[in-house]
Order: sequence, then C-alpha cells, then structure tokens
Amino acid sequence: MRFCVACALLWLIIPRVEPLRFEVTTDLAPASGRLFVVIAKSDRPEPRIAIGDADMDAPATLARDVKNFGAGAVAAMDGSAEIFPIASLDALPAGDYYVQALFDANTDLKSSVNAPGNRYSDVQRVHVDPRTGGTVKIALTKTIPPDQLPPDDQYVKYVKIQSNLLTRFHGRPIYLRAGIILPKNYSTTPTAFPLRIHVGGYGTRYTSVQRLMASNSDFRRIWLADDTPRFIYLQLDGDGPFGDPYQINSDNSGPYGDAITTELIPYIEKQFHVINQPYARVLDGESTGGWVSLALKIFYPDFFNAVWSSCPDGVDFRGFQLIDIYKDKNAYVDDRGADRPSKRDINGNVEFTIRHECQMENVMGAGDSWTMSGQQWGAWNAAYGPRAADKRPVPLWDPKTGVINKAVVDHWKKYDLRMILEQNWKTLGPKLRGKIHISVGEADSYYLNNAVHLLDDFFKTANPPADARIAYGAGRGHCWNSLSEAQMMNEMAAAVEKGTTGQTPRPAASMGTGSWTVQESGTTARLRGVSAVDAQVVWASGSNGTFVRTTDGGAHSQPSTVPGATDLDFRDIHAVDDNTAYLLSVGEGQKSRIYKTRNGGKTWTLQFMNSESAAFFDGFALGRESRHRLQ
Repeated sequence: MRFCVACALLWLIIPRVEPLRFEVTTDLAPASGRLFVVIAKSDRPEPRIAIGDADMDAPATLARDVKNFGAGAVAAMDGSAEIFPIASLDALPAGDYYVQALFDANTDLKSSVNAPGNRYSDVQRVHVDPRTGGTVKIALTKTIPPDQLPPDDQYVKYVKIQSNLLTRFHGRPIYLRAGIILPKNYSTTPTAFPLRIHVGGYGTRYTSVQRLMASNSDFRRIWLADDTPRFIYLQLDGDGPFGDPYQINSDNSGPYGDAITTELIPYIEKQFHVINQPYARVLDGESTGGWVSLALKIFYPDFFNAVWSSCPDGVDFRGFQLIDIYKDKNAYVDDRGADRPSKRDINGNVEFTIRHECQMENVMGAGDSWTMSGQQWGAWNAAYGPRAADKRPVPLWDPKTGVINKAVVDHWKKYDLRMILEQNWKTLGPKLRGKIHISVGEADSYYLNNAVHLLDDFFKTANPPADARIAYGAGRGHCWNSLSEAQMMNEMAAAVEKGTTGQTPRPAASMGTGSWTVQESGTTARLRGVSAVDAQVVWASGSNGTFVRTTDGGAHSQPSTVPGATDLDFRDIHAVDDNTAYLLSVGEGQKSRIYKTRNGGKTWTLQFMNSESAAFFDGFALGRESRHRLQ
C-alpha cells in the first residue's frame, strides 16, 4: 500500500509531458489531400523543396492524409504520422530547426508536391525536443501559382491542349503540355522539318527547353550551329495524375501513348512546319526517357522511325533494378535477407536501399503507400500494374514488408520490353531492324545496365537480325551516352534521309532546305575551298599543299599535293572541268600564289606569285577574260 501511495504522489508531483505535435491551419475552402511538415536544419532552400529527397541526410518529413481540410479546421501531426528518414519522431535530436508545412491537393500533377494550387506556410525557426514535447503551430498562408505556359521567344514555344482521351478516362479535364525548340532560320525557311521527340529523366517537365536554350548553354550553341541538322525539337511532359506517366497506355494513368500519337503530335505537326510522316519522327531520351523512347518505338513501330536511348529504366523485369519480379519473393531483401541496394556511387558504394527509398515514397503517398507517391517506384507501379476497385494502383509489393504480390506479376509482363520483343519478334523484327541504339554505363547508379545486358542477349540471337547497337561505358555512371549531341543528331538526320529513299546514306551533316551527306576526302589535311563543275566533278583545296578531286560525285576521292608547295595553304580553288583547275594559296608576300593544272592534277604550273610584301591574297574568282589571261 505504501508503494502505491508513493507512486501516486510521484505522478502528481512530476508534470506530464505532452507529446511533440504540429498543428496546421488553413484559410482555404475545404479540400482533401496529403499534409506534410518538414523539419530541416537550414532554410535554404525552403524545407518544402526537400520533400521527395531520398538521401540519407534528407530533412525529417512527417505526412498524413487529411480530408475536408479548410478554414476553421486544425490538422495535427504527431508521432503517429508517417516519417522519413528517421524511424520515429521521438528519434529526432533536440535542437533548433526550420519548420514548414505544405498541403498537397493537386490531383493532376503529382511528380512534385510543389504543384500549382498547393498551399504552404512560411518557414519558422523553432526549438524542438521530443523529450519535452510541446506544440508547434503552423498556418498555411501561401499558394503555389496556377499552371501557366511561360512566354514564347524566337526559338522556344509552348503548347497545352486538352486531351479528349485522357479526359474521358479520368472524368475531369486532363491536359498535355509540350516544349518546342525551333531550328535556326525556321521563320525564313518555307521547308518542313523532321521532328525529334525527346523524353527526359523522371519527372522532367516540358519547360526544360528553357534551360536547354539558355544563352550560354552548350546545347544552344550546337543547336544553332551551321553544320547541325535541322529538326523541330519536341519535349514531352513528365508529369501526370500518378507522377511521370511514362507516355504509354496504362490501366492507372490512362491512354497516354494513344494521346501522344493521335492528339499531341498531330497537333504539333499542324501548328509548326513539321514533316508529318513516320520516317521524319525520331525518338531519344535518358533514364525514364530512355525507357519511354524505346517503348514508344516498340508499341508504335509504324508511327516512329528510329530511337536513341540512354540508360533506360528496366527493359527486362528480371533486372528491375536488382529485383527479378518473376523469381524473387521480396523486393526489399534478397534470399540471404540482405537489403537490396537502390542507388550506388560510381565506385559501387551503396547510397541507399530500396526499402529506404520506398519509405520516403510511403511518406509521400496517400494511404501511407508508395503506390500513390508520384515518385519513381510509385510511377512504375502505376504505369505497369493493374487498377484496383478503389481506382488506385495495385501494389506489386507490400509497402512495409516488401513481399511481392505474385497475383499482379502477369499484368506487368505487358510492359517487359524484352519479353514483348521476344514474343512478337516475327512481326516487330522487320520494323525495328537497325533502328534501336542504346547507351548505358556499366556503373549505372541504379543498376540499369543489368537489364540492358539481358535485352542484348536476345538481340544477339534474334532472327531476323536486330542490327541494334548497344554501347557499354566501362566505369561510367547514370545517363552516360556513347554519342555527343552533335553525333546523335547527325545519326538522326541520316535515319530520316534513309527513310525518304529506302537506301542507307552516308551520315548526314545538315538538313534544312535540302539534305547533305558527308563525303570522305581521303586526307587529314584541313580543306579550305571547294569548286564543283557539275554533280560528278568536284575539286577541293586545303592545307599542306593539298588538293582533292572526284569525278564520280564523291564515291571515290583522289587526294594529292602540289610538288614543292607542302608549306602552302590553298585557301581557294576554281575548277573548269575534270582536268583543269586553278589553286590559290594564301599568305604574306610570295606565299600568295596561283597554280594551274590541265591534266587532272598530275602536274601544276605556277601562274602567279605575289611580289608585294604587304599583300595578302585570300580569294579569287575567274571570269572569261581571267581564264584567257591565266594560261
């Protein structure tokens, strides 16, 4: 009895500690959505920007669903809320923090919670200690601006259209957005241009064309260079109701593939000077876009020409990162019970695991589930998986345990690109032959090279032959590409040209009002001048006393040098016929000379040598009188 009395006295003497909690209010009309509270050590950038960061040192983020959250209501967040990256709110170290809340009610754009119309608070600096508890009050007073297209400029344009297909599927207006980059001289050239359809990494928005065409960007320099092939560039938008829609037909996201091919691209081809033919549509992308570009070519083989894919997401679900969805029982741990890595650095060191990343997505997703997160794993599940009766994606694995639900695996097979190709190669093979180009680093951050090797194994034995090019970068990481931007565009132009003729051309160097092909000169000298007699006979001149002659339209070139002139730079040349030509060398004083041949370059006669020490001859032109004077 004395012991119980003492306990009661202690309970009365020691003050009770109220658990740490956050109370959030808003002045908006009632809405349902996901409420977040971010507890960060810095206010730069604002804590809300870190929502979705999967790094081990990401700020602590609490989240819960809130229904009918509006003016007069208080939404509380405490230790019962989902939290990342720490195990519980009690594990938060005591200290000074910057706290910010955000309420995500946008149902159409989910790849980022910082979406139009979402409400958020000012950043508050507070002292937090779970041991002493207390209440932090936060008011949502700011709104992310509504969705608006940025202003157009000379080269960059923007498009937004309502998709009838997606609107019918979702039962509310759904829009397709796109960024456009016009080629140099677009406004002054009446010709139509081929279309380059680009898909970026996960969640890349259509507005990324702004960055590409920034005044000091390498892409802008290449795009506007005189020798760059001319295309119209179409950037697809990487956001939708479940995050990145992967631009394919899906039970959850809806018929994005059909919407892109029957609504968006036809609209672009009508609004701009685009060649509206399959041979003029080429695809490229990296990471998510690497998978999407391949999938679009495979699912719509007659609509697109060729594809250039870099570090594509899992193209074979036996290598879905490090998960084999057909054989493995658990996504989070392997057969030995070890956690599966999700990301590694270039040296192979694990940065975080699949379990860790999916817990971040559990915090992000409605119902505390990664399937509704709008992030990478959730978007895959929405794109490839079936739809449940509640209109949410059926999870491939349990959000907490990682146990794989084998009942949904068959549905995923419809998006296993290697399996689709293998099962339908008799039909697809002739349409894809020579049109698939893939690059991947062997140290890819997300282990995407494993699935590419599995796809490559099929291509090596495919009949008819695939003639696919797969390049592996030893020691290279995520988004490595074996081609430079200029090289890839030259290959694209060559593919378009081949589509117009049905023949295999030499690599195209430029495509604008006409098409151009690279001619092999047979020399390493720098060529300075060129003169064509007709379509077959062409002469060229260059450094180290070099000249080149072809009499069959470039099929065979005959390089040589003028005897005794190897120190001269032939800046200009004038051809008369297949045997007769004049060369002009440049330089001060006697280095400026004119030579003539009458026998196809077998011998040359010095016609003129400058005697003025200050003179520098840089070019010449021959008319009828000049030809008579230069004997």
